[in-house]
Amino acid sequence: IRRPPRSTQGVSAAASDVYKRQDNNAEISIVEFGDYQCTFCYKFHDETMKKIDQKYIKTANVNFVYKDFPLNGPQSILASEASYCAQKQNKFWEYHDTLYNNWGGENTGWITKNVLLGFANDIKLDLDSFSQCLENSEFKQKVLDNEQFAREIGIDATPSFLIFNDSELYRIIGAQPFDRFEQALQELGTS
Repeated sequence: IRRPPRSTQGVSAAASDVYKRQDNNAEISIVEFGDYQCTFCYKFHDETMKKIDQKYIKTANVNFVYKDFPLNGPQSILASEASYCAQKQNKFWEYHDTLYNNWGGENTGWITKNVLLGFANDIKLDLDSFSQCLENSEFKQKVLDNEQFAREIGIDATPSFLIFNDSELYRIIGAQPFDRFEQALQELGTS
C-alpha cells in the first residue's frame, strides 16, 4: 500500500460523474482505474472484487467506482464505450461484470462489435439502441477523458486503485489480495 503525500483534494473528482456499484453514501470510496482486456484487472475481478463487494460495498460501508484506463488500445476503448451504452439502459454494472466474466485475454481479438452485441443480448438490452450507441461512438470521448484524467493524477498502470475518505488517500497498484484492501479500508475507518 502506498500512501501518497498528497491530500484528497482533486482526487475525489475521480468518484464523480460515474456509476457507483451501490448507491451508497459511504464516507470511503474505492476508485478502480481499469482496462477490460487487462490480465490483472481480470484477476482482481475474479478473485478479490467479490470479497470487497460482500464485506464492504453491499453493507454500504464503501462506494466503488470504475473509471476507464484503456491501455490496451482500440478494443479496450470499444469495450468501455459499450459499458456506457449499456448504462443508457441502466445496466452498466451488469455489462461491466459480463465483460470480466467472459474475459478472453489481452489483445487476443476477443472484443469485437459482434461479441459486444452478444453480451448486450445476454443481459437483455434493447439491441437496436445499444448498437446505434456503439456505432455512433457516443461515449468514446468520455472514455478518452477518463484516460486523460487518470494520467493527470498519476495513474500509469492497470488496475490502479485510489482508496480514500475526506482526509486520507491510499493507492494500491495491481491485483493485490483482499487483505491489502482490507488493511487500507480499516485504516480509513471501516468496521
